[in-house]
Amino acid sequence: MKNFTYFSLMVTLMLALIGCTLRQGGVVSTEAVSDEELARDVLSNFLESLYNGDYDEAIKLYGGTYETMIDHNPSIDPNDHAALLRNACTLNGMQCLRVKIIGLEEEVLGEEYVFMVEFLKEDGTLFLLGPCCGDDTTSFPPQSVFHFTVMKVDQNGFAVMGLPPYAP
Repeated sequence: MKNFTYFSLMVTLMLALIGCTLRQGGVVSTEAVSDEELARDVLSNFLESLYNGDYDEAIKLYGGTYETMIDHNPSIDPNDHAALLRNACTLNGMQCLRVKIIGLEEEVLGEEYVFMVEFLKEDGTLFLLGPCCGDDTTSFPPQSVFHFTVMKVDQNGFAVMGLPPYAP
């Protein structure tokens, strides 16, 4: 009798677990992803791709100009966007760092989103862009927040229009 009670209890628990799993798995979310969320994801993926050195992926998410990168790298084919981004991140001073936080600053008619981003240095501390070229902290206070514009380029797609900060 003891074995039968134990067996019945185990079967009941297993059926309850299976029932809960089926109920949870059977619920399909009908909530659509908002344009703001899509834009944020594109920005996050772009910055993460740069940080990870996946420049082929980054160029798919970038819609801005390559002019400065072309000027800084005259020996690279201007159409080799992945190589231009690679050099920008590894040689030319663009700070392709890990993202600390991304926050929405402004939405313009659902077509354009401006996000505020903070980055982390390799040691895990907050990245600060300090004064450059003879300026001091009075005339150029350290900056930790950087703005990125993400624009809607088609029905469901967005592109990042700016690049991470440069620190010469």
